[in-house]
Amino acid sequence: MARVGAAAPSRRVFVELREIGKHFGGVQALDAVSISVEEGTVHAVIGENGAGKSTLGKIIAGALAPDAGEILLDGEVVSFRSPREALSSGIAAIAQELLVVPRLSVAENVFLGAEPRRGGWVRRRALRRRFEALAGDAGFALPPDRPAGQLRTAEQQQIEILRALARDARLIVMDEPSAALSEPDTVRLHEIIRSLTQAGKSVLLVSHFLREVLELADTVTVLRDGKLVHTKPASEETEDTLIQAMLGRPLDAAFPPKSEHRAGAPVVLSVRELSAPGVIGASLEVREGEIVGLAGLIGAGRSELARAIFGADRRQSGEVELAGGDLGAAAPLVSLRHGLAMIPESRKDEGLLPGRSVLENVTLSRLEQFSRLGIVNRRAERAAASQVLDRVAVKGGDYGAPVSALSGGNQQKVLFARMLLCGPRVLIADEPTRGVDVGAKRAIYDLLVGLAAEGMGVLLISSEVEEILGLAHRVLVMSRGRIVTELRGEEITESAILAAAFSEKTAGAGVP
Repeated sequence: MARVGAAAPSRRVFVELREIGKHFGGVQALDAVSISVEEGTVHAVIGENGAGKSTLGKIIAGALAPDAGEILLDGEVVSFRSPREALSSGIAAIAQELLVVPRLSVAENVFLGAEPRRGGWVRRRALRRRFEALAGDAGFALPPDRPAGQLRTAEQQQIEILRALARDARLIVMDEPSAALSEPDTVRLHEIIRSLTQAGKSVLLVSHFLREVLELADTVTVLRDGKLVHTKPASEETEDTLIQAMLGRPLDAAFPPKSEHRAGAPVVLSVRELSAPGVIGASLEVREGEIVGLAGLIGAGRSELARAIFGADRRQSGEVELAGGDLGAAAPLVSLRHGLAMIPESRKDEGLLPGRSVLENVTLSRLEQFSRLGIVNRRAERAAASQVLDRVAVKGGDYGAPVSALSGGNQQKVLFARMLLCGPRVLIADEPTRGVDVGAKRAIYDLLVGLAAEGMGVLLISSEVEEILGLAHRVLVMSRGRIVTELRGEEITESAILAAAFSEKTAGAGVP
């Protein structure tokens, strides 16, 4: 919901970017982009993956230097050669990958590089006093002496916010700050952002979540293909207008029509009484051409169940059968060879090799197809990879470039291309649209529905109830490591899923 009310009074511009340009090789990431960030406001920057929004944030924070244009701070032209220089001028950044030193205490992380010292030694008592005063003013209840690596993501994020405040930052750049947070932690983060602006600080918010943008932002800038589309007050925008500006066209429907599914289709995946770390006696079936949604709260055991089925985690007991045959030993390579593939929850930690090329990431699981006596036939490898990359519509041109150079949505499509190259009968997709924009989401939805229409069985795990409702033919809900409910047809509603997810039941109810 957008902010409403009387027009805000004119505020002083703190940072202004004029005609900023940036390219990486032959890719123009930003093309003559101009924006102004006013004091005491939240200025959101949105766009599809690859639109240039994170690049813009990094330029403001000194992590990247522009190739063209200029940056003005309080009306004067500045040039930052590093984040340290930007920080000394009152600009701090909180990246998606939080930068804390795990073994140092919370207080040491907050004042890292700016500790109170005497004769070269850190004054521990003074450090603690400063921390307690700063955390008290911000309303944060963080333990000063606990190692930062022991804290939850939301608490580590608060460390970075305190670090910025300790250096008197006037503008904090936040890149996807709520992407890895639970709902309660997201609510708390929004309260923190509002308190920052009330104290006169500015926030540059880069986010995929349009509801978050409309709820928090005073001003919204939309980028598309590195170019500025427009900058408007958030009160004049809706989710529909933002989507149309981002894509250059209206998004006709969030989800494609569900593929037809025959109730009596053959079972391609059968799981019986599977127990594993975080999973208790889970049983389920997936039929040919069926998308089965696996819903539940964070920590309910959904990813643990998926990993145990695929063989990435050890099974304590139970059976897994694929197309009528026992899958036997639990190992990812065994699963792949039998026709079971998986898109992991985290493409960064479990899916991709960021320093390797797009091509290598696609063929990683099927190198033996293109090798003889240890030598890879590069022509055959490229031909096979190009075919599946074209099918999933990866944009980026050079398949020899590192996969890390692609946008988040295209990186996710590379994982789909790798799995398609394996020719699976069943695909487990764990949070397949996490961290991708609305355009890439629709492309992934189309792909999943298309695979099901071709006869593939899909087990879909998603924390977004809308995705489960929009894609699944049947829904299983997990709570505390167990499948507690199975929903079909008209039973599949948001209220039914949430009621089951919060269930205190201890007996499984999703047994085929």
